[in-house]
Amino acid sequence: MDRYSFSLTTFAPNGKLLQIEHALAAVGNGSTSVGIKAANGVVIATEKKTGSSLIDISSLEHMAMVCESIGMVYSGMGPDFRVLVNSARKIAQQYRRVYMEDPPVRILVKELASVMQEFTQRGGVRPFGVSLLLAGVDERGPSLYQVDPSGSYFPWKATAIGKNMVNSKTFLEKRFNGDMELEDAVHTAILTLKEGFEGQMTENSIDVGIINVIPGSQSGQSNPTFQRLTSAEIKDYLSNIL
Repeated sequence: MDRYSFSLTTFAPNGKLLQIEHALAAVGNGSTSVGIKAANGVVIATEKKTGSSLIDISSLEHMAMVCESIGMVYSGMGPDFRVLVNSARKIAQQYRRVYMEDPPVRILVKELASVMQEFTQRGGVRPFGVSLLLAGVDERGPSLYQVDPSGSYFPWKATAIGKNMVNSKTFLEKRFNGDMELEDAVHTAILTLKEGFEGQMTENSIDVGIINVIPGSQSGQSNPTFQRLTSAEIKDYLSNIL
């Protein structure tokens, strides 16, 4: 290992920041998360796995509401996710104090990506070991974004991050339809997770969040609300799939 491996702010001779590569490796070892943008909303879903059956899985937070119109999920290191959730909520509150409404999804994503990018070049810190999927609805309609440890962010129609990312993306490419409704998107997200799922999938082993464009609203401006599906709701979806 060379001296560039220990530097946060110095490029290696090949032009890479090796700490970013290490952060992406942490993401690749994390639980698989999936996001799908439907015609009338967005769904995000993730595996809920632990290293022991004795852990109370209901206490683990793999998904979070940032504000009413935006939710987020992660793959990678849970403690880093908690820090970024707090940062995202502060950004949303600051925007609301000024404009009296939730921020557009792209604005929140841009600000949160700046926070993550800053940690790639400050001394004494390391990049965040997570990639994020943010789902929301604003004046532009449904939006799905991915934010990586480098601070790069991308809008997606459907994507996956985490351990089974490659196979999940291949599955999504075959199943995704731009005209699909939110109900179909939830089914597709669960099926995508099932493709690489180890063991039996139950209502307690996955987490699903949705946000929909309210019927009759104009560009989703009737206060759409992000919500996590209950265990009973997930069980109903699984009974129709498995």
